[in-house]
Amino acid sequence: MELVILIVLLGLLFDYTNGFHDAANVVSTVIATRALAPISAIVMAGVLNFIGATQISGVAQTISSGLVEAQHATQIVVLAAVIGAIAWNLITWYFGIPSSSSYALIGGLVGAAWTHQGFEIILWDGIIYKVLLPMIFSPLLGFLISYLLMKTLLFALRHHPKGYGEKLFRHLQIGSACFVALSHGLNDAQKSMGLITLGLFAGGYITSTQIPIWVVLSCAIVMGLGTASGGFRIIKTMGFSITDINSIQGFAAESSASFVILAASFLGMPISSTHMIVGSITGVGSAKGFSAVRWSIPQKLALAWIFTLPGAGAIGALTYFASKLF
Repeated sequence: MELVILIVLLGLLFDYTNGFHDAANVVSTVIATRALAPISAIVMAGVLNFIGATQISGVAQTISSGLVEAQHATQIVVLAAVIGAIAWNLITWYFGIPSSSSYALIGGLVGAAWTHQGFEIILWDGIIYKVLLPMIFSPLLGFLISYLLMKTLLFALRHHPKGYGEKLFRHLQIGSACFVALSHGLNDAQKSMGLITLGLFAGGYITSTQIPIWVVLSCAIVMGLGTASGGFRIIKTMGFSITDINSIQGFAAESSASFVILAASFLGMPISSTHMIVGSITGVGSAKGFSAVRWSIPQKLALAWIFTLPGAGAIGALTYFASKLF
């Protein structure tokens, strides 16, 4: 009983760190363009993250039963996975690196499971088609959609003076930021639900990997609270370091990112909202000219993403190994 309580508590702690770590994804652009004040933006994001998190998508089921063999997983595997994810979140948050909480959790789970039972416990089709391919192509898709949308808007406004429509797009951007917050809750909070459910199943407390309603509600509340606490270190990187954006660009970036995240959620793909927002911000910046993007920032972030799966996986594996020594 003590072990499952610890899994639930640490799962909710990961959910909280996911909220404040990824709050930047939701509010960075709307703060950078001054469409909303920082506190208003974060409160808005917290509320809509909660609402999004209460809507079940296929992501939770992917985490609980689509990446490792649920019947062979143990509570120690789940515990090691969530410790690996939390540790990676805190390390990258401290240095202001907007890495992916999603892939930190997946990396921790795969690393711990592999250490527990080797190659055969991993569901490689799920890893390839639900994780690796979306990890590569989702930010590229976000870049392309935001680039084309921004080009379309620039073409439509080409005969108007600079700053035309700024007030209108400032209001539209608030709406698009709401969709990003909603989609973030729909995708990201599902991962904690899936992990806690896997822990309950491994301990014999539930008989299937269907998500219990109390898990849904508790993860939704904690995700909302985590987002509302903000992540200002990462907001600075996301909103101000990649490119200088105005409300039109913010609207285009947020609309593109939320579209891809929502689509992936219903396909059961636990993609990274961090990847999506960075790809979309880079896309709208590039639409005004590739020189408008500070490419050194996306390059550094790309390196962080590359190391997230193996980094969190290594921590998860070491945690599992250490548990066997005591």
